[in-house]
Amino acid sequence: MKVSDILRVKGNTLFTVSADQPLHEAVVTMAEHDIGSLVVMEHGDLTGMLTFREVIRATVRQGGTLGSVTIRSVMDDAPLTCTPETEIDEVRRMMLGRHARYMPVLNGQTLMGVISFYDVARTVVEAQDFENRMLKAYIRDWPSEEDTKVGQSL
Repeated sequence: MKVSDILRVKGNTLFTVSADQPLHEAVVTMAEHDIGSLVVMEHGDLTGMLTFREVIRATVRQGGTLGSVTIRSVMDDAPLTCTPETEIDEVRRMMLGRHARYMPVLNGQTLMGVISFYDVARTVVEAQDFENRMLKAYIRDWPSEEDTKVGQSL
């Protein structure tokens, strides 16, 4: 299974911000849309990632307020990325290795979407559930010993 399979199901709604925007505007956007990350874009290119982790760290550093902090000063400027062709197992390893909850998906320089650890986990669980149902159906339809003996005597 590949990242493109997740994107196909998830849809293509993207939320982006500019690095020079005030952080408080990004927080409002995240709250309004109930999302945990925003992709930071400049001149059509991905330049960073802003997640609730960076927001919390900035809030603590600022003593509980965001003041005039910009997104650029707190964003992850080297986010983990993948392509639509990346295998889900590889994405899991990458995300676990960096403790990343969100990963932008790039096709060349084009942003295709963002997948979350939740998206990956849901996809894996759904694939396992499907496989389990198929195996159970196969076992349920397994020929009995009597059926096998009858087939051999014909």
